[in-house]
Amino acid sequence: MEKKARAAVKRGSRGEKVKKWLPLYLMMLPGAIYLIVNNYIPMFGMIIAFKKVDFSKGIFASDWIGLKNFEFLFASDDAAVITRNTILYNVAFIFLNTTLGILFAIFICDILNKRLKKLYQSAILFPFLMSMVIVGYIVYAFFSMQSGIVNKTILPLLGKDPIFWYNEPKYWPAILIFVNTWKGIGYGCLIYISAINGIDPTYYEAAELDGAGKLKQIWHITLPCILPSIITLTLLSIGKIFYSDFGLFYQVPRDSGMLYSTTNVIDTYVYRGLMKQGNIGMSSAAGVYQSVVGFVLVLLSNLVVRKVSKENALF
Repeated sequence: MEKKARAAVKRGSRGEKVKKWLPLYLMMLPGAIYLIVNNYIPMFGMIIAFKKVDFSKGIFASDWIGLKNFEFLFASDDAAVITRNTILYNVAFIFLNTTLGILFAIFICDILNKRLKKLYQSAILFPFLMSMVIVGYIVYAFFSMQSGIVNKTILPLLGKDPIFWYNEPKYWPAILIFVNTWKGIGYGCLIYISAINGIDPTYYEAAELDGAGKLKQIWHITLPCILPSIITLTLLSIGKIFYSDFGLFYQVPRDSGMLYSTTNVIDTYVYRGLMKQGNIGMSSAAGVYQSVVGFVLVLLSNLVVRKVSKENALF
């Protein structure tokens, strides 16, 4: 009897939970369907990386070739170049966007004029909302050989000869890092602004009474209080360190073959392998390589988040 009573209570509690959370489940349903259709069903295409695709036979009936596509990828110099570029660029992006985002957030929060504060917040977010195609044309307006501002105005004032920017790979790491920072800094900056605005003002008042200057207040109050946001955004970025902004590395350099040594990353390599060379097997192998390593990094990031949150009780 007791077991039956317990089972009836469990069924009742489950029914109540279903009724309670049903509206939220219904709200989640469209997003879940989109996620399944857009992210999970296409995962069946991973088998292409292990096949010699013959469209007359179809993908599933094509011959298995094991790891030959991966062998071809890693036997060439391309794998080392695209892996190096992808990781180093993302490390630079994470460091600069985090550091400058925090600095700009602190500066903006210290502005007393509310209108100016809103203006600066909108100004720093505006590039983030721009399409990378538009950003590519803006960069081209600066570095075009025929009509670029740099070649036609700045370099002549300095007494230097024009530079073939789209033929010189050595300049593009700095250009791409600058463009990414200019475009992407606003997103993290607004999150840090929200975190700073949530800090109890009495902390700063007490610090002022104790004689702490602005730098000490930032170091001992602002940074520790926004540390959870910094850790979260940084670890999310680390989880995607094996991915890159396709538009940044394809649209901004205008797909110039002379720049591949410094602008070719995994995403652009997969695109070019598929669209230009028609090598669907090797492009799929590169995509699987990217996905597996990215998945491992996401898991490691989650482990770090849990460990940090338990040890420091930040979350």
